[in-house]
Amino acid sequence: MISAGMDTDQKLKLLAEASRFDLSCACGTKDKSDHRRRSSGGMWLYPVSLPSGGTSIMLKTLLSNACVNDCRYCPFRAERDTRRCALEAEEVARVFMDYVRRLRLMGLFLSSGVMRDADYTMERLCAVAEILRRKHAYRGYIHLKVIPGASDAALERALSLASAVSLNVEVPKRSAFLPLSTRKDFDRDIVAPLKRIAALTAPGARYCRVRQTTQFVVGASHEKDADIVQAMFGLYRRLGLDRIYFSAYQRGLGDPSLPGEKSALSAEELLTREHRLYQADFLIRKYKWEEKDIPLEADGNLSLAVDPKRRWADQHPEFFPVRLCSAGREMLLRVPGLGPTMVKRILDCRAEGGVSDLRNIGLRGRSLQRVARYVVPA
Repeated sequence: MISAGMDTDQKLKLLAEASRFDLSCACGTKDKSDHRRRSSGGMWLYPVSLPSGGTSIMLKTLLSNACVNDCRYCPFRAERDTRRCALEAEEVARVFMDYVRRLRLMGLFLSSGVMRDADYTMERLCAVAEILRRKHAYRGYIHLKVIPGASDAALERALSLASAVSLNVEVPKRSAFLPLSTRKDFDRDIVAPLKRIAALTAPGARYCRVRQTTQFVVGASHEKDADIVQAMFGLYRRLGLDRIYFSAYQRGLGDPSLPGEKSALSAEELLTREHRLYQADFLIRKYKWEEKDIPLEADGNLSLAVDPKRRWADQHPEFFPVRLCSAGREMLLRVPGLGPTMVKRILDCRAEGGVSDLRNIGLRGRSLQRVARYVVPA
């Protein structure tokens, strides 16, 4: 039931806090500038990469945490007893524009629980974006969540207003989706809209300027990392998504019947699994690794003990040690501890006379020891 008597600030605080479960707009790394932070008013502010380059800060919130769906991993599923509220489109637009003026925000991430049905919710989400675009002439970044099962017309309206959209794929295949919901169909409500958005945002298409992202819920069902990795390649290579995010399932928030509630992994190991998937994603996006290159264990999962790049190196001793004086860029990038920046320094040093000491390119301590295991100067 929707709570009565809450003012706009109270609703925003509740809904901004609830939005933390959706990562499809940003994620934290070792760089503190990439982490969310609270405003003085209690709202969450997130970093975002702009399509034109550079970064900005955006407000992230739900339009409502009321939901008719039964997603068993979600703390806001219909049957769960929790405080509910909803914002009007004008409320969101007014508060956001006030933030823009006071805090120089340049972005909004807007999601929602499913109110009534997918298209009704999409209409409410798009109404906020339309007020910002038409009434306030706002030209900054707007990321709209696409509700599973939304019609083609709703998708096109969202794309006409947004800088980016995301529809959470949740799991890599139908069999892993079946334990999660009885009210959503994986192929109809998730796969079909993902494909439609991909077609509408493809190079040369009408909405090619709009970015598309998605998110996996890791560990709620019985999927393997091998299934996720295979799905990632499909999402990146066939559908052209810009980014994939991962959220480790949080035990205790979901239905006791979920496979994730009975998993042998500890909460810390679930977070490590999420981290390993982010590392594999980086190798795919930035290093252009192929699916066959991602090292999986006998059980179909990534190693929790060792990162994927080092695991690949240890499984392929025939490629090591790498010769710093002659190896090509792609082979240097296979060395654990060497990233694009360090590889560029090595190539620059070679052009100037050679690499006799790894400390000359800035490696020290444990980083130096890690790299030294896999290379020789000559």
